Amino acid sequence: MSTRKDMQPASIMGPTGEPLTLDDLPPSNTKRWVVRRKAEVVAAVRGGLISLEEACKKYTLSVEEFLSWQRAIDNDGLMGLRVTKVQDYRSGKSTPANN
Repeated sequence: MSTRKDMQPASIMGPTGEPLTLDDLPPSNTKRWVVRRKAEVVAAVRGGLISLEEACKKYTLSVEEFLSWQRAIDNDGLMGLRVTKVQDYRSGKSTPANN
Protein backbone atom coordinates (compact mmCIF):
# COMPACT_ATOMS: atom_id res chain seq x y z
CA MET A 1 0.00 0.00 0.00
CA SER A 2 1.45 3.36 -0.96
CA THR A 3 1.22 6.50 1.13
CA ARG A 4 1.03 10.11 0.03
CA LYS A 5 4.77 10.50 0.67
CA ASP A 6 5.44 7.66 -1.82
CA MET A 7 3.52 9.54 -4.51
CA GLN A 8 5.01 12.95 -3.68
CA PRO A 9 7.25 14.27 -6.47
CA ALA A 10 10.91 14.94 -5.65
CA SER A 11 10.72 18.27 -7.45
CA ILE A 12 8.32 20.40 -9.44
CA MET A 13 8.62 23.38 -11.75
CA GLY A 14 8.87 26.49 -9.57
CA PRO A 15 7.47 29.93 -10.36
CA THR A 16 10.78 31.05 -11.88
CA GLY A 17 10.96 28.02 -14.18
CA GLU A 18 13.61 26.32 -12.05
CA PRO A 19 13.09 22.99 -10.27
CA LEU A 20 11.62 23.42 -6.77
CA THR A 21 12.13 20.87 -3.97
CA LEU A 22 10.99 20.75 -0.36
CA ASP A 23 14.44 22.04 0.63
CA ASP A 24 13.93 25.10 -1.59
CA LEU A 25 10.72 26.18 0.14
CA PRO A 26 10.82 29.16 2.49
CA PRO A 27 11.68 28.36 6.14
CA SER A 28 8.72 27.80 8.45
CA ASN A 29 9.62 30.92 10.47
CA THR A 30 9.31 33.23 7.43
CA LYS A 31 8.01 36.65 8.47
CA ARG A 32 8.58 38.65 5.26
CA TRP A 33 6.46 37.21 2.48
CA VAL A 34 7.89 38.52 -0.78
CA VAL A 35 6.30 37.60 -4.11
CA ARG A 36 8.77 34.79 -4.84
CA ARG A 37 8.17 33.05 -1.51
CA LYS A 38 4.40 33.20 -1.83
CA ALA A 39 4.62 31.91 -5.40
CA GLU A 40 6.88 29.04 -4.32
CA VAL A 41 4.39 27.89 -1.69
CA VAL A 42 1.50 28.08 -4.16
CA ALA A 43 3.51 26.16 -6.78
CA ALA A 44 4.49 23.54 -4.20
CA VAL A 45 0.86 22.93 -3.22
CA ARG A 46 -0.34 22.89 -6.82
CA GLY A 47 2.44 20.53 -7.85
CA GLY A 48 1.83 18.09 -5.00
CA LEU A 49 5.13 18.78 -3.29
CA ILE A 50 3.27 19.70 -0.08
CA SER A 51 -0.43 19.55 0.78
CA LEU A 52 -2.54 22.62 1.46
CA GLU A 53 -2.95 21.45 5.05
CA GLU A 54 0.82 21.01 5.47
CA ALA A 55 1.54 24.43 3.94
CA CYS A 56 -0.99 26.19 6.18
CA LYS A 57 0.37 24.46 9.27
CA LYS A 58 4.04 25.01 8.37
CA TYR A 59 3.60 28.70 7.56
CA THR A 60 0.78 29.50 10.01
CA LEU A 61 -1.50 30.53 7.16
CA SER A 62 -5.25 30.37 7.03
CA VAL A 63 -6.75 28.51 4.10
CA GLU A 64 -8.32 31.81 3.04
CA GLU A 65 -4.93 33.54 2.95
CA PHE A 66 -3.39 30.77 0.86
CA LEU A 67 -6.37 30.79 -1.50
CA SER A 68 -6.04 34.57 -1.86
CA TRP A 69 -2.42 34.07 -3.01
CA GLN A 70 -3.58 31.44 -5.47
CA ARG A 71 -6.35 33.71 -6.82
CA ALA A 72 -3.91 36.61 -7.13
CA ILE A 73 -1.60 34.47 -9.28
CA ASP A 74 -4.50 33.18 -11.39
CA ASN A 75 -5.93 36.66 -11.94
CA ASP A 76 -2.82 38.85 -12.23
CA GLY A 77 0.22 36.59 -12.38
CA LEU A 78 3.07 37.01 -9.94
CA MET A 79 2.58 40.77 -9.86
CA GLY A 80 -0.80 40.19 -8.23
CA LEU A 81 1.07 38.99 -5.13
CA ARG A 82 2.70 42.37 -4.54
CA VAL A 83 1.15 43.69 -1.35
CA THR A 84 1.80 47.34 -2.13
CA LYS A 85 0.16 47.06 -5.54
CA VAL A 86 -2.76 44.73 -4.80
CA GLN A 87 -5.38 47.47 -5.03
CA ASP A 88 -3.86 48.90 -8.23
CA TYR A 89 -3.81 45.54 -10.01
CA ARG A 90 -7.30 44.64 -8.90
CA SER A 91 -8.73 47.99 -10.00
CA GLY A 92 -6.94 47.92 -13.35
CA LYS A 93 -4.38 50.56 -12.42
CA SER A 94 -0.90 49.27 -12.98
CA THR A 95 1.26 52.34 -13.28
CA PRO A 96 2.17 54.98 -10.68
CA ALA A 97 0.90 57.67 -13.05
CA ASN A 98 -2.64 56.31 -12.62
CA ASN A 99 -2.59 56.66 -8.82
